[in-house]
Parts: sequence; C-alpha cells; structure tokens
Amino acid sequence: MSLLDGANGRKASHPNARFTVAATNNPVIDAEWNNPDGVAIDAFIFGGRRSTTVPLVTEARNWVEGVYMAATMGSETTAAITGQVGVVRRDPFAMIAFAGYNMSDYFQHWLNIGKKLEAEGAVLPKIYCVNWFRKDENGKFVWPGFGENMRVLSWILNRAEGKANGKETPFGITPEYADMHWGGLDYSAEKFTKAINVGIDDWKNELKLHTELFEHLGDRLPKELKETRSKIEQRLNA
Repeated sequence: MSLLDGANGRKASHPNARFTVAATNNPVIDAEWNNPDGVAIDAFIFGGRRSTTVPLVTEARNWVEGVYMAATMGSETTAAITGQVGVVRRDPFAMIAFAGYNMSDYFQHWLNIGKKLEAEGAVLPKIYCVNWFRKDENGKFVWPGFGENMRVLSWILNRAEGKANGKETPFGITPEYADMHWGGLDYSAEKFTKAINVGIDDWKNELKLHTELFEHLGDRLPKELKETRSKIEQRLNA
C-alpha cells in the first residue's frame, strides 16, 4: 500500500513498496535457523500470483515434477513490474530477476541436486506450488489468505510427515476438503473446490504457454522437463 504525502497529495512511496525487519524479530523462529552446518529441509514451496488455473496448493509426485512446477511458474504482473498489469509473466523458481545465467542451466542444477541426494540415500524434500490469489467468476479472491495460509502449510507439513491424504490430479497431488483443518473458519466445500480445482481445458492452454517457454530456452533445456510436460499432457488427454 502506498503512503500518501499529505503536504501535496502525491504518493510518497511506490505502490509495491515493502517494509522489512530482521528475521531475529520473529518470536517463533527456529533456534537452528542460522546454523552454519545447515538445517534439515522437509519441503520447498514456490508460489506465483494467478487469478485462474493454478490450484491453491499442489504437491509434486517426485523431485523432477517439482522442478518442472517451479521452472514453469508464472505470475500476473502487478505494479512492481513495468508494463501492463495482469499479464502472466513466466518467473521460473521466482528467480528470473535474480538469476545471472541461463535458466536452463539453473533447472539442470536443481535436477543434479536431486540425483546427488538420491545417490547418497537421502530423503528428498517434497516440492509444492501454492497460489493464494485465485478468483471466482465475480473477480473476488476465493481463498481468505493472510493467517489462513497456515492451514495450507499445516497440510504440507503433515504430508511431509506422512500424516495427511491427498488426491492425484493431472498436475500433482492436492488436498480434498476433508484433508484440511477448518476449525475456527467458516469456509465451504464449494469455495474450496473453486480454490483447488484443476480444470482440464485451462491446463491444456497452460501447457501451450509452457511449450512457448521451453522453445524460448532452446536446446539447453533438460530433457527431463520435456518428458514431464509430455506426461502431464497424457494425463490431461486420458
């Protein structure tokens, strides 16, 4: 939210301005958060801003599918991006503004990490895609967001610990209404369906955009991602 300069009526900050504080001010931060030996990771969570198509939360079936999810992630442009607002802009791993080398090599780096960890017998972290910004036919957000996002994070942690169910979709694994904790929130199964639904036609169109991204990246794109795209297409057409 922009601050208003009362003296002349002009905005005193950019519409996408942020206020940040040190992580140490978080009263529930893990005691090991800054351990130089590293910390155990149970899940990676990647999120984009999409008003349609992308479900509230999706779990990748495996590491490669998770890399695919992150590699094809997109967000609708906001005031932080120069140009028209509301256009889907591909933002792989939410890193497009920060990666200083070819994104195909960045994807391969993640795939190599997975192979290395598997070879060492490690349990790979699960990978999730979240979308808090889906809207209904009236342009209203279908998920309340803010603190209620903890309900999704709770499902993710329970999945990592093998304590929660999920259902298969063409695009990963999503929770059903009964899999979520709803205590203290009046949120209907109908609303949840709108937030979590994977529309076949929507995803067929989405895959076309993924193909455009892959063509743009060229020959250095890892073959595993092309194969994953084909598997999703097969599930959509089943």
